[in-house]
Amino acid sequence: MTSTPEFPTYSARLSDADREKALKVLRDGVELGRLSHDTFIRRMELVLAARQPHELVALTADLPSEKRWSRLVFGSVSAISGFTVRLRRAWQAERLPKLLLPNPGHPYPLRIGRDPANGLRLSHETVSRVHAELRHQGGLWVLRDLGSTNGTTVNGRRVIGAAVVRDGDQVSFGTMAFRLAAE
Repeated sequence: MTSTPEFPTYSARLSDADREKALKVLRDGVELGRLSHDTFIRRMELVLAARQPHELVALTADLPSEKRWSRLVFGSVSAISGFTVRLRRAWQAERLPKLLLPNPGHPYPLRIGRDPANGLRLSHETVSRVHAELRHQGGLWVLRDLGSTNGTTVNGRRVIGAAVVRDGDQVSFGTMAFRLAAE
């Protein structure tokens, strides 16, 4: 007598789309402040290891599915707050004192700092003795931080080593801020 072999049957494997939906719910939970970063990482690993749909449901059950109107509200608030930040930066940039870029033909860099021997002396407690230097090199202006304590920034980004600067850029040495200007 021949018997038909019985094979165990398994439920369908989770699709990548199902996993992506669960990950989106988790990301939205972090954005809304409902999950901490550590909880997000732990649940993300469990989503990627899940084999059954009910496992995904358990990982996202405490997070409300986001409604379309809440996405609209959060997007609007984000856009408005971003606009006010850009507006404030533009307004402050126009009010900054100008720092004239030196003559490109000058063979030595412009040293900036508190030391009286510097080409540009800034007497402020957040400026280091020898803070930074500005030089014309290969047709470009290069601003180099010289290991200052409170840092040098260009357009709000900290300079690590050196950065290329242009006319109109906002630079700061410690808390002293300027707008670069060509002659």
